Amino acid sequence: MNKVIRRFFLSLIPFLLAAIVFFGLRFYNTFFASNTKFESEDIKLYIKPNSDFNEINSQLNSFLKSSFYFNLAAEKKGYSSRVKSGLYVIPKQSNNNEIINILRSKSETVKVVFNNHERIENLAGRVSRQIALDSVSLLKAFYDKNFMLLNGFNSLNAISMYLPNTYELFWDTSANNFRNKMLESYNSFWNNKRILKAKQIGLSQQEVSVLASIVQRESVMKDERPRIAGVYLNRLKKRMRLQADPTVIFALKKKIGNFNKKIKRVLYKDLKIKSPYNTYRNRGLPPGPICMPDLDAVDAVLNAENHKFLYFVADPENRGYHLFGKNLREHNSNKKKYIRWINKKKVYR
Repeated sequence: MNKVIRRFFLSLIPFLLAAIVFFGLRFYNTFFASNTKFESEDIKLYIKPNSDFNEINSQLNSFLKSSFYFNLAAEKKGYSSRVKSGLYVIPKQSNNNEIINILRSKSETVKVVFNNHERIENLAGRVSRQIALDSVSLLKAFYDKNFMLLNGFNSLNAISMYLPNTYELFWDTSANNFRNKMLESYNSFWNNKRILKAKQIGLSQQEVSVLASIVQRESVMKDERPRIAGVYLNRLKKRMRLQADPTVIFALKKKIGNFNKKIKRVLYKDLKIKSPYNTYRNRGLPPGPICMPDLDAVDAVLNAENHKFLYFVADPENRGYHLFGKNLREHNSNKKKYIRWINKKKVYR
C-alpha cells in the first residue's frame, strides 16, 4: 500500500514542477519581464481627466509587447479600477510593475509659457494648447465674478493678474487651480516694496499694469521703458491726455472685433474713435490693460525716470528708440523727422 502511495506521489512530481514553472513564468511575465517595444529612451503618455482603463489600454497598445500581461498586472494591482489622469513618462525596457507604479503616482509637470497677449481670450487659447484644458473652461474660471470681486479685479482689468512667464504645472491641472496659481504668482510679484512704489506714484496695482501695458506697446527696448513711463506719469500729473497711439490701435481692433489685424500707422481720423481706450479723447488711464505687460514693463513704471519730458516720437535714425521733447516746440521738430521718414517708407496703414 505504501509503495502504491509513493508511486502516486512520485508520478505527480512532473506535473507539480510543470505547474510551478508555468505559474512562475506567468508571474514573471506579468510583473517583471520587460514589456515595452519602442526604441526611444521613453514615451510620454497623456491621460485626460475622466479617462477609463479601456482608453489607457488603447493608448498603450502600440507600445507594449503584451497587452494581455499588462491587463493582468493592472487587475492584480488594482490599477484598472483606479485610473489617474496626468502626464507620465515611461522608460524603455520597463516591466508592467514599473509601468503601473509610474501611472499610479508619478505624474509629471509641464512648462506653461505665455507672453504679451492683448486679451484674456488669447491667453485662454494659448494655455489650452499646453495643458489638458479647453479655453471655455479657462475663461469660465478667469471671468468668475465672485473670484474677481474677492481679489479686486473686474472683467476689464482681470488680465493684469496673469503675469507673462514660464510656470511649472501638472498637465491635468484644473482651470481653478491654474487661475489660483496665477493669483499666487501675482501676489508674490506684488511684494511690499512694489506696493509702496505704486502708492508713491499715486497708482493702484491694476493702474500700474494698465500703464505698463501702454509702455510695453510703445517700446521693445527695455532700457528705454523707464523714460517712456516717466513721460506718461508727467502727463498724468499735469492732467494731460496720454495720447498714446497703442491705445488707439487697441480701440480700433476692439471696434472691428479683429485683434489679428496689423495696424502699423495711426491716422488722424483714427484719433476720433469713440472708445474708453482712446487716450486722445479721454483723460487718464484706459479702463484696463491693452495687453499683458512684461514684468520689466511693470517695474519700468514703478521705477520711472524722473525727468521733464512730456512728448516722444519714434527716432528714424535709431530704430526701436524714441526722440523726447519737453515742450510742444521740441516735439513738433522731432515729429517732422518721423513723418518724413514714415512717408518715405510708404507706411500708410
